[in-house]
Amino acid sequence: MKTHLNTLFVTTDGSYLAKDGLAVAVRVENETKLRIPLHNLDGIVCFGRVGFSSALAGACAEAGVTLSLLTPNGKFLASVVGYTPGNVLLRRQQYRAADDPVATIQIAKNVVLGKIANSRSVLLRAARDQKSEEVAQRLRQVAKGMAGTLNLIRESPDLDSVRGYEGESASRYFSTFNELVSVPDFEFAKRSRRPPLDAMNALMSFIYALVMHDARSACEATGLDSAVGFLHRDRSGRPGLALDLMEEFRPFFADRLALSLVNRRQVSAAGFETAESGAVRMDDKTRKTVLVAYQTRKQDEIEHPFLGEKVSIGMLIHLQARLLARHLRGDLDQYPPFIWK
Repeated sequence: MKTHLNTLFVTTDGSYLAKDGLAVAVRVENETKLRIPLHNLDGIVCFGRVGFSSALAGACAEAGVTLSLLTPNGKFLASVVGYTPGNVLLRRQQYRAADDPVATIQIAKNVVLGKIANSRSVLLRAARDQKSEEVAQRLRQVAKGMAGTLNLIRESPDLDSVRGYEGESASRYFSTFNELVSVPDFEFAKRSRRPPLDAMNALMSFIYALVMHDARSACEATGLDSAVGFLHRDRSGRPGLALDLMEEFRPFFADRLALSLVNRRQVSAAGFETAESGAVRMDDKTRKTVLVAYQTRKQDEIEHPFLGEKVSIGMLIHLQARLLARHLRGDLDQYPPFIWK
């Protein structure tokens, strides 16, 4: 296993990616700006109008490097991948589990439990850092209510109930989210997407798209089918399992990174613009700032709560995919979600 899995982000409009021996060459106006060996990469993410050669696409598929295409705002469009790696027996076990209501609800429960537990941790840590005792008390009260929901999820008899409790907790969590934002220009009223209607939502949606790319890469690298999920059921064109895996990382990684960028004033409201449709999007300079912060954060180390080992944050989602694979093979009684401590 690699100690750190790197991703190449290409944001310059008009860039062209080509295969150069065993490396990828990034060219702008026929001038090579960057050359990176493919064995040093886990993924390539292209934003906007970026072209690539068929030879590079084939080399990426063969090397297990996921080549993803996103809009300038971070909306996922497509990925170029080769044959699904891994043991076919693992994928058959995944399909059997997805068709088994008992196995499906147990995995879905653990995914949602991880997400809500991490959302509570975000609120409780914010409460400890609050100068206003009134605000801190409100955050603790919402976190307490979410703790009660955890018990209800454990006792839920079906998937619809689990989804209902997950939605309820998300509503509670985002009802206090504005209390975590200290910059007035990034005031958060409610979660909006497709399109995001304010700068904070645009920033969060962009980071979510990056996490989704990493989750999809983790599924493919492990040998799992990223389209067959448990919480997110089959839908044409939707990477259900990748969406499942990223749920635990939305509050701990994506939301905290967005809040850090805003509260430390690493991004400003001037870096976002509103289209005639009302959709808010970030400019190129802000996008590059976010990408650098995202990659830097992935290099930080944390102790994995289940494995008891220090790993880079960028490795966490890959480790979770492997733990899920171990559960599907029967090596673990349950899937252990990542719970931030």
